[in-house]
Amino acid sequence: MTRRSCSRTRHRLAAGTPWDHGVTTEGRPHVRFRTVIGSVLASTMAAAAGLVATTAPAAARDTATLIPGVTQLVDTAAGGGRVFVSTTDRIVVADASGTLTGTITGLASPTGLAITPDGSRVYAALSGSNEIAEIDAATLAVTRRIDLSAYPSPTNLSLDGDRLWVGYGVKGSFVGGVLSLDLSAAASAPVQVADRMYGAPLVAGAGTTVATGESGLSPSNLRVYDVSTTPATLRGIIDGSANGLWDLNDLTITPDGAQAITVFPGSGLDVWDTTTLTKVRTYGSRSEYPGAPRSVVRSADGAYLAAAFDGDTYGPYAAVYDSASATRTYQTTITNNATLVAGSLSVMGHDLFALQEDRQRNRYYLWRVEGATLQASTLTLSPAGTATALDPFPLTGRLTLPDGTAPGEQPIEISRTLPDGTTAVVGTVSTAADGTFTATDTPPVGGSVSYTAIWDGSPTVRWSKTTTKVDVATHATSLTLTGPTTGNASRSLTLTGRLSTAGDVPTPAGSVAVWRVVTNRNGTTVLDLAPATLAADGSFTITDTPPVGGTYTYHARYDGNATFSLSHVAYDVVIRGGAG
Repeated sequence: MTRRSCSRTRHRLAAGTPWDHGVTTEGRPHVRFRTVIGSVLASTMAAAAGLVATTAPAAARDTATLIPGVTQLVDTAAGGGRVFVSTTDRIVVADASGTLTGTITGLASPTGLAITPDGSRVYAALSGSNEIAEIDAATLAVTRRIDLSAYPSPTNLSLDGDRLWVGYGVKGSFVGGVLSLDLSAAASAPVQVADRMYGAPLVAGAGTTVATGESGLSPSNLRVYDVSTTPATLRGIIDGSANGLWDLNDLTITPDGAQAITVFPGSGLDVWDTTTLTKVRTYGSRSEYPGAPRSVVRSADGAYLAAAFDGDTYGPYAAVYDSASATRTYQTTITNNATLVAGSLSVMGHDLFALQEDRQRNRYYLWRVEGATLQASTLTLSPAGTATALDPFPLTGRLTLPDGTAPGEQPIEISRTLPDGTTAVVGTVSTAADGTFTATDTPPVGGSVSYTAIWDGSPTVRWSKTTTKVDVATHATSLTLTGPTTGNASRSLTLTGRLSTAGDVPTPAGSVAVWRVVTNRNGTTVLDLAPATLAADGSFTITDTPPVGGTYTYHARYDGNATFSLSHVAYDVVIRGGAG
């Protein structure tokens, strides 16, 4: 009998207590940036050495794909280049990038999913019709339905070769249990393994071992069965009270059945010897994953263990551990605040897939973590000098491969986020042979501007990303006023002015505020005059008719904006005559 590399439980479970860490997104945003001064940025980017302007992100990378038209997500199964997602009334299909490609309807409350190692067949527990559906993964057609009418509400599945283990039962009924199905038989008859359980238990089977436990109970026990004979023999119980185990969230088993891996929010990712029923190890520690673990899966080759968590502060995140050493090799975050669906984690190739629900906004996501089990690369990025709006300035960085070898020429994508949150991909730059690179940008505004560098990775090395914040100064402006230094009361007076900008930068449009201060023997008075409109070259005119004699100080002020700084000028004119 062919055995798959890892077997794991699938189950429906209400959202639980959140954890820490997390970043995302319905995908990384790509918005065309708002230009302030025409095409200044575009021309500068094109002129920068090695930097090529682009309008689209280079690759999907980590994504959160919105699944429309659903009210709940339950489980995933991934294989053969496809990802299957069970919802309340259908199964949604996506490709390996997380893009939705199809839907399977006519299913009564699909819950747990399992997929063959070659990705050719998918099995779905239909809790609404008490059936197991066999689905052709290529055509999405239901090819067989296995009647389980005597075993209410089949919910959780674990596939091991041609043997399908099913956890069934209605929560709180104490008629739940575990059964097995021989999928190679034309008419597969259910074989009872465990019964009299609180509800539909989680189940994981491999070789001659089945591990099963119940979610929603505290403490929560784990039963281990020897299924080499019929009926199955209870090998023993891992006592939840004695081991501090509560609310089992997920369960998987090694391909030889020798070890079961449990996910308890208060305990972590525990490994149990299925013969001695003792704890072998725990992956990670509370300091490494603040919050609560919700899901676990092993990579197809068994080299890695991946887990998904709810973060206390930022939302869901995932971590990958080396199976042999238990060393954490990767941790990622996601930006949205949705809640992780417990037990929904799958692995395909080097990518992870899980489900997230944002019930407040009625939004439901398929989360993809790209290249999670690959070796890590490293990117650095930092400004090489001070930055001023509308002035070119360089950023330098380096791409480092995990083995320290020179990466050669590699494309690095540069994006920029302005203080108002507007984000755009602004270009790509190539690394030198040693991995170093330089990018030149012209920020359109001042303030805190973020720059992000992304490398898309390779078949053996994970993509990498880094972000640096740059305090960009507003572009300097200056004002001048010229005109007569003397004049007569009740006679028209004209002053000319100019708003200038530093460097070869077009002057902004708009106007300048104008007021006058008159000082004579009667005291000092201040009067606002009409604003002066700026011409295309920055020039403007102030016209006034002084009513009395005295010293007139004319003020012009440009108030600045997100791009340009404030500037001010004053000009004195002595007016003769009148009652002053």
